[in-house]
Amino acid sequence: MEEGFRIWANPSSPHAEGRRARAALEDARQRIKAALGWDGEVIFTSGASEAAQLAFDNADVIDEVASAVEHDAIYNFVEHRGVGVVPVGSDGALDMRELDMAVVQGIVAGDLVENRALVAVQHINSETGNRQDIGMVAEVAHGHGALLLVDCSQSAGKFEIPQLADMAIISAHKFGGPIGVGALLVKHYGMLAPTGGHERGYRRGTENLPGVLGMAAALEACTHPYVDPAVLAPVARLADTVRAAGGCWLADRLSDPTPYIHALAMPNISGSAQLMRFDMAGFAVSQGSACSSGTMKRSHVLEAMELEEGLADRMIRLSVGWNTTAAELDAFVEAWRSLT
Repeated sequence: MEEGFRIWANPSSPHAEGRRARAALEDARQRIKAALGWDGEVIFTSGASEAAQLAFDNADVIDEVASAVEHDAIYNFVEHRGVGVVPVGSDGALDMRELDMAVVQGIVAGDLVENRALVAVQHINSETGNRQDIGMVAEVAHGHGALLLVDCSQSAGKFEIPQLADMAIISAHKFGGPIGVGALLVKHYGMLAPTGGHERGYRRGTENLPGVLGMAAALEACTHPYVDPAVLAPVARLADTVRAAGGCWLADRLSDPTPYIHALAMPNISGSAQLMRFDMAGFAVSQGSACSSGTMKRSHVLEAMELEEGLADRMIRLSVGWNTTAAELDAFVEAWRSLT
């Protein structure tokens, strides 16, 4: 990022400093492709929300559907512009039969697919940590000639980007990069209508060069596994503690739980009360999505899974990041036990 600040020029400017900025930007673009194993194009954005907006506003489609457990950045389209909703089961897995019925069949005309749909599915849920079977989703979507948009905000840098996606969303701060930068990955630009401006005409606004360079460096620093298994060892003890106390360890109900995000509930304390108590004890946890924290609105993700109302209200989210330590998780286990 310091390199980007030293250049401090618009990558679209024709002067020497602008050309230097453009060279750094394009080098970062290639590094990001290599780090993600992505053989398509990369359009830099201010984060996942802008990437989602770009995909929904500019995709060459006439119909749109999304899963019932999408992040608010995409679920907002469900609530405010009538995007179709595909339900999930109580285990959080997308209902493939419902998806098949929800997607409008595209009409093949030569090499083109007309009247096609956009199918939006989050790879790993930001509230529960459940992973969707993108292979099965792609089979259904592509069987109808639809475009598949996968929100990889919670999986990029931790798991492989689904190569069957036509478009994918990433956000730098989710894998240790800077806040305020992300990208929309597209297989080819023809899937989107250009709007003019930067990023080959697909985005208004000057690229955030320091942020892009930071995002590239963070992706290259990501290891597999993303967090040392030794760091995650206390999570199993936390799960046993929750179960023994009569709480809910939501991973027990999920179709494909992943290791870095966990939803858990105490038997008798509301989620909002837990947040305050853990905050006073020095732990930063969430209730639902961070983008909806501070509201009285119940999580649409837990509602879609038909989680019992009282249980949903007591659910909090624990996220393990690149800088989390085993000692911190051990301390959290003890703090959780002391509150029950």
